[in-house]
Amino acid sequence: MNPVRALSVSELTLLVKSTLEEGFPAVLVEGEISNWRPASSGHVYFTLKDRDSQLDAVMFRGRASRLAFAPRDGQLVRATGALSVYAARGRYQLIVEAMERAGEGELLAALEERKRRLALEGLFDRERKRPIPRLPWRVGVVTSPTGAAIRDILSTLARRGAACDVVILPAAVQGAEAPSEIAARIRYANARALADVLIVGRGGGSLEDLLAFSDEEVVRAVASSGIPVISAVGHEIDWSLSDLAADHRAATPTAAAEFVSLGREELSASIAAADREIRDALRARLERAGLAIDRFRPDSLELQFRRIMQPLLQRLDDAKEGLVDAFAASTREARHRVELARGALEASDPDAVLARGYAVVTRVGGNGAAVRDAATLGPGSPLSIRFARGSASANVEEIRP
Repeated sequence: MNPVRALSVSELTLLVKSTLEEGFPAVLVEGEISNWRPASSGHVYFTLKDRDSQLDAVMFRGRASRLAFAPRDGQLVRATGALSVYAARGRYQLIVEAMERAGEGELLAALEERKRRLALEGLFDRERKRPIPRLPWRVGVVTSPTGAAIRDILSTLARRGAACDVVILPAAVQGAEAPSEIAARIRYANARALADVLIVGRGGGSLEDLLAFSDEEVVRAVASSGIPVISAVGHEIDWSLSDLAADHRAATPTAAAEFVSLGREELSASIAAADREIRDALRARLERAGLAIDRFRPDSLELQFRRIMQPLLQRLDDAKEGLVDAFAASTREARHRVELARGALEASDPDAVLARGYAVVTRVGGNGAAVRDAATLGPGSPLSIRFARGSASANVEEIRP
């Protein structure tokens, strides 16, 4: 009996590789994208999954750059490619040549439906949000006690010299038991008033890794928490429904720790700024008080009195000058009227008329009325003629009309 030659791992892997590549030179696979990881080289690594299985996949830079859409976790896609084996790890994978969207993934569809339903209940309303205390005495952290998130939070608080206690509320952050544990820790912290603020989160991961923080029980526990909650799930691009229900969303656990801590330098700067503001305010008040006191010095009072009296004195002088001018004008007008009256009186004086060569003729024996019409006389009528100096008697000899 010939002994069977033992194959090396490399030889067996090569046989499997050649069998797969020859047996599946081109396949069309439909599945949901998970753990989408673009590399700095331009290649993209991800997983295709359905309800029961998953398949590693890779898309090289040239093919990935020609995609007509931006793939993301949870999308349902159809990928065309060939099966191969990554010998270094002994894992088979799909080398994707082309990929197109097949519709919204079941996972994202479920999350969107849950998001809409909870939003209608008002769990994400801005009016529910409460301010986060800037100098909390005690910070509660709901996360895995062995994960990177708690290490980042503790190191950040220590580096910034935060003068606060940290209460770690351990909970699984991934897996079937994670949602109930996270929600239970939030309720426990509230029941015993263990903290002034709660940080609920974990480090980064795929959409499936972060599902616990989008679970309805967790979202409701965050929204109903009496202690303000900061959601710090994953990296900046990651998201969960807890982000929407929390009072504040931090991009990372480190950012959450920075938000609740006030470093020594910041505190010192705030105190210095407050000191400057107080000094400036006191200086301004003293200056205003000095100006107010200056108003009551003798020279200042005299100046103020002069300022008050000057317009009055000016008005008095103006009125006096106005009266003098009016009196002079009235005197000139009266004098002019007197002169006019004198002239008129002199012009109407009979003696003045006679002095210009006129004479007054009256009938002798009459009533002394002057004769104005020659037709009233007859021949031989005796007349008396008065001149400016003296008078004469005469008889009418001839009458001419």
